[in-house]
Amino acid sequence: MMQHYKDLVSDALTRVKEIMPWDLGRRLAAGDTPVLLDVREAAEFLMLHIPGSINVPRGVLEQSCEWDYDETVPLLAGARDQQIVVICRSGYRSALAADTLMRMGYTDVVSLKTGVRGWNDDEQPLIDASGQPVDADTGDELLASRVQAAQRKPQVV
Repeated sequence: MMQHYKDLVSDALTRVKEIMPWDLGRRLAAGDTPVLLDVREAAEFLMLHIPGSINVPRGVLEQSCEWDYDETVPLLAGARDQQIVVICRSGYRSALAADTLMRMGYTDVVSLKTGVRGWNDDEQPLIDASGQPVDADTGDELLASRVQAAQRKPQVV
């Protein structure tokens, strides 16, 4: 049976724990220091991201987690027993990435439910590539869906 994107995400969420933006915000404010792993593409990350997060696009995640690759991210490769919060725009890619990390032996991984969009909706801090704050209204604009007509499922008449 063929699976669709949402099926893959639903399957991953049977194994992956999620954290709500306000709970993560409270933990960070209390001094918790998990690895904040943003798996969006570099251009998305540069537009806006959670302060202190690192960007490892999902396409190079597995290599970034291992030593001796061009894509190796030492902080991530050495963090198998650290707390990791995986972040994306809406919580779908992060669920898939968190599932992959768990399969690779990471022991304390959660996905940010609702992603950066939910983080922004909760008016938690976001910054741009230069470290400047991004206000919630600008965040809404930058995080809006940009699905083009040609990308929509054809309608059966």
